[in-house]
Amino acid sequence: MTNTPAPSDTPARTVARKVKIWSPIAVLLGLVLLTVQLVRPLPEPTFTLAENASSFTLPGDKLSIPWPEKGQGAVTVVGSGSIGTFGAEKPVPTASVAKIMTAYVILREHPLKKDEKGPRIAVDAQAVSEGSSENESRIEGLELGQTFTQQDMLKMLMIPSGNNIGRLLARWDTGSKDEAAFVRKMNDAAKALGMRNTTYTDPSGLDSKTVSTAADQLKLAEAVMKFDAFRAIVAMPNADIPGVGRINNNNDRLLVAGLSVRGIKTGSNTPAGGTLSWAAYKTVDGKDRLILGTMMDQHAPPPDPNGANSLLLVQDNSKKVIEAVREALTSAPAVTKGQVVGHVDDGLGGRTPVIATQDLKAVGVPGQKLTLTFHRTGTSLPRTARAGTVIGDLTIGTGPNAPRVPVALQSELTEPSVPEKLTRLG
Repeated sequence: MTNTPAPSDTPARTVARKVKIWSPIAVLLGLVLLTVQLVRPLPEPTFTLAENASSFTLPGDKLSIPWPEKGQGAVTVVGSGSIGTFGAEKPVPTASVAKIMTAYVILREHPLKKDEKGPRIAVDAQAVSEGSSENESRIEGLELGQTFTQQDMLKMLMIPSGNNIGRLLARWDTGSKDEAAFVRKMNDAAKALGMRNTTYTDPSGLDSKTVSTAADQLKLAEAVMKFDAFRAIVAMPNADIPGVGRINNNNDRLLVAGLSVRGIKTGSNTPAGGTLSWAAYKTVDGKDRLILGTMMDQHAPPPDPNGANSLLLVQDNSKKVIEAVREALTSAPAVTKGQVVGHVDDGLGGRTPVIATQDLKAVGVPGQKLTLTFHRTGTSLPRTARAGTVIGDLTIGTGPNAPRVPVALQSELTEPSVPEKLTRLG
């Protein structure tokens, strides 16, 4: 053994010793960090619409709708959205327009095909008695125990506006002696349709406490016009009912006016004045486009017994609106085939352009602004895919009937590279 003393501690030796101790730890930590960066989950890909593909305004001067000075109204093109409204959106009596909801609830719970007759429904004593009521629309001459098909009952409800038929259908649907349970169904249906300013107190609309707005009634109109059986009935100027005879539509003035009006329902009484919910069509680009409108709170000067003159007023005012909208309704290219409509973002800086695979036309009136919306295919966007892969579709307008086109990747979609994974901070 020797007694050679240890070298004296210098700054250089101190640094060298620390490097020798900490270098392996630093390398290990670096390897761990790199491994974590490589294996941790990638961000979910997202789609972003291009600014020039988020909305489209149909060219031309904005349509000036010839609304009346008083009351309220609204009009929409199914698939395109609202064209315009007027008046304060406040609840007012509906009169017999309430029967649209009665028919909607009946058909929702007892569906009929277009030409299907449906079950037979017996006339009860109350319906017979109400057939002789004065100052309300009703089906007269009914007999106790007489039966009619559900289809014929709906015709008597919607065409001549039989109040006693509306109440009879309500009792038949619920098996109750009164209409209270059915009225609850009407209000539940209104809530489900987003009719926030609507309250039903009876199935006929005779009660002035049954109130709604024109905007709310358009929501109902769009929903009920999806029933084939309903559309066929409300388009009829008249109908022959076995055991009753011929019934005439209270809206026949518009149904035969040459404006392709095919419904929906009139209403008139002293509290409500004249009310009307209507459906008209125009063929654009080879397809029938459905135009829906509602006008309420139309009051003719007195004397106006039971709103008879107000009914003529609301029909005349609605006709002007229908003519203007049908004349103006057109289409225009909103997106062209091959146009970049957005991109897929991989979350780490990579962007893959997305293009329209077809032309997309907007249907509406000049000056109307429509929103474009992307709907992806499946539950999530792919992380990798070949160029041309369809990832969803682009719609213009609102609702399930809005025009749409598939959109696809313009180039190959790849996962982020190893350097991108290693250097990401998020």
